[in-house]
Amino acid sequence: MPADRTTLPPVRLRPDAELARAALAAPVLARAVRLARWAGPETRVGAGGELVDGQLGAAAEALGLTADEDGEAYASEAWRVAVDTGLVEVREEPDGTDGTGGADGAGGTGGPGGAGTVTAGEALSLVTRGGPRDVLGLWLDGLETVFADAAAPVLDDLEALEAAAGADGRIDFHALGWDPEAEARFLDEVLANLYLLTVSEGGPGEGPVPLPALAASVIVPDDMGEPTDDVLEQVSRAMMRLDDQFRVLEPMGLVEYRPVDEALMTEDAPDEPAPSELDEDDVARYGMVRLTPLGLYGVRSRLLEAGVDAPAVGDLAERGAGELLGAVGGFPQEAARAETVRWLAGREPVAAARELLAAAKGSDAGSPLRRLHCQQALALVGAEAEPAVREVLDDPELGGLARVWLAERGAADVPPPPEAMIFWLAIDTIAAQLDADGDLEELQDLVEGLTGRHSGFFAEAWRVEHPATPEVLEAMGRLHRDRRAAKDARKAAFKARSRA
Repeated sequence: MPADRTTLPPVRLRPDAELARAALAAPVLARAVRLARWAGPETRVGAGGELVDGQLGAAAEALGLTADEDGEAYASEAWRVAVDTGLVEVREEPDGTDGTGGADGAGGTGGPGGAGTVTAGEALSLVTRGGPRDVLGLWLDGLETVFADAAAPVLDDLEALEAAAGADGRIDFHALGWDPEAEARFLDEVLANLYLLTVSEGGPGEGPVPLPALAASVIVPDDMGEPTDDVLEQVSRAMMRLDDQFRVLEPMGLVEYRPVDEALMTEDAPDEPAPSELDEDDVARYGMVRLTPLGLYGVRSRLLEAGVDAPAVGDLAERGAGELLGAVGGFPQEAARAETVRWLAGREPVAAARELLAAAKGSDAGSPLRRLHCQQALALVGAEAEPAVREVLDDPELGGLARVWLAERGAADVPPPPEAMIFWLAIDTIAAQLDADGDLEELQDLVEGLTGRHSGFFAEAWRVEHPATPEVLEAMGRLHRDRRAAKDARKAAFKARSRA
C-alpha cells in the first residue's frame, strides 16, 4: 500500500472495545451477521457460494430492505461478506446429490438452482463471545471484500459489457480497459494520503477533506506548479471514480462521506466559479470525506500489512527509555507528548527518571535530541523526579540539563554551573533544536538569546568539547540576524573545524 513516507506520524487510536462496537454497528457487517443468523439448511446458493436469485428477495426481507430499490443488492453484498469472513460456511454438494443424499434434487437442501449446503460459520460465535480484537479481525476480513467491490469497475454500459463477454458469458475486464491491480493500488494510495492528512500535525485532523484536494494529492505531481488541462481532467475523472468508491466504503464504517452534488454532473449545470472563489458550501458540493476512528484503524492495518511503518501512540509503552527517546524525536510535538505520557503511566517516577537520564547520555549524532526529549519527559514526571535529577548534577553531559530542570522548579541548593558546562549546554541545546526542525523564527530567537546573555560567546564557544560544535556554530552564522555576530559565528566555526 503506497504512502508518502516510510515512517508516518503516529496515530491516536480509540480503545479496542470502542472500535469493536463501531465495527459491529457498521451497516454492512451488521447485515452480514443478521444474514448468518437467518441462513439455514434451506438456503440455496450457487456454485460460488452466492445466494441464488430466488433467495435474494428473502434475504432482503430478512434485513428489512424490501422497500428499498437497492435492497437485494445490499443483501447480496452482505452475504458475500458473511461468506468471506466465515460467518457462514458453504459446503459444496457432490455431483448428482441434493444435499440430503438424494439423487433427483427434489426436496433437497440445495433445492432448485442450489449447489451447496449452508451452515453457521465458526466466526459467528465471535460476534457475541469473542473479544474486541476478534471482532476487529472479523471487520478487517469484511473490509477486504468491500474494498474489492469498491475497486471493481462500474458495469453500467450494456453495449460494452456485451462486447467484452466471452462465449461462456464471463466478462473480459481487460477488454473494458480495466486493470484490477492498478485500480486497487490507486484506491490504496488515496486512502494512504487521507490517512497521512488525518494524522499529520497541522492537517485537518478528524475534519473532512475536500474530494478534489484528495484526488489531486494522488494525480498532481509534487513539483508541478500550475496543473495542465490534461492533469485537471485526470483529477476530475478520479473524483468521479472516488465518488463511487467512497459510497461503497462508507457502509463498512471506513469513512464518513458527503457525495458529489449530482447537479454538478448534469450537462446543463451552470458554470462554476474558479477554485479561488469557492466558499465552504461550494467546496462541499464537490464531495467531502473523512476517515472514521474505525477507518483509521483499518487503513493503518492495511499500511502495516504492506510493510509501511505506521506507529500508533502507545506502541512504545512497554519499550525501554532509549527506544522512546529515539522514536519521539521524529514525532510531531503533541504526539511525542502523548506517547511519553503513556510510557510514564506504568512506571514509578524516580525509576523512570533514572532510566530516561541514562538513555539521554551519549555523543552520537542523535544524543542532543534525546536529551531535549528527556528534559521534556522529566517535566511530565514532575517534582517526584528530583532525587534522580540531583544524582547527575556532576555529569558533564547531563549536569546542565539537571540544573535547568531544578531551577525551573525553584529547587533549593542548586550549585552554579561551571563555565564550560554553560557553553556545552548552549551548543547541545541548539544542536537539538536544529535536529528537531523547529520554527525558524523561534530558533533565531534562541540563538540570539544565548549569545546575548554571554558576552564574547563565540570567542569561547569554538573550544567546546562537543561533537556538534562546528556544525552548530556554522548554523548560528546562518541564523543570527546581526551581521557582525553572524560573522563571528562563522569565524568560530572555522576555528572549531581547524581544532578538530
